[in-house]
Amino acid sequence: MSDLLYVVRYTGPFGFIKPWTAVRDAETFSQPFLTPSILEGLCQKLGVSAIVTHRLSHAGLSRQQEQTQARAWAKAQDKSLAKGSMRFNRARGILVRGVMLRPHLHLAFATAEEAARAAEQHVCLCRNEDVLLPGTVEEMSPEAFADIPGFTFEASDAPEALLVGYNRFVRDDEGRPLPMRGFVHAVGQPVHTESLDA
Repeated sequence: MSDLLYVVRYTGPFGFIKPWTAVRDAETFSQPFLTPSILEGLCQKLGVSAIVTHRLSHAGLSRQQEQTQARAWAKAQDKSLAKGSMRFNRARGILVRGVMLRPHLHLAFATAEEAARAAEQHVCLCRNEDVLLPGTVEEMSPEAFADIPGFTFEASDAPEALLVGYNRFVRDDEGRPLPMRGFVHAVGQPVHTESLDA
């Protein structure tokens, strides 16, 4: 096996990675790293065996409002309807989401063939409307990849590791998703200064 990495850089105008706490937070800021389950989902989408490592940077966050509806239905009388009729509706709310601007996602593959396959496809992080398009395949050493600015996640079972969600692709003996724990590393300047008009 070669010591080189085969890297594809994906870019787009917006990107959103939904944190696992998002259902409980009124203000949800985009998570700046890929969890193991997101990486597995990308592998399945791209049809590759593995993503060796990744690096994600962006040009800042844009606060955007999103309307939500509760799952439960509420029953209420409506005087405009016939006597004895009921109306069912769902409560609405507003969430504020911090969406990444101009994300740059570098995915590293072990073989040129898998990188070429990935470079022919777009990816989405956690929202289908945030399409990231690929560039060309670039060969680089692991040391050169380590110098790319951005955020990356390193899985770890250390007691002080952060809980970043539950992996829906890996389950325990009782069928429950396993917790994903690890550390987020920032390299260089992960919030890049690329012009938003470019």
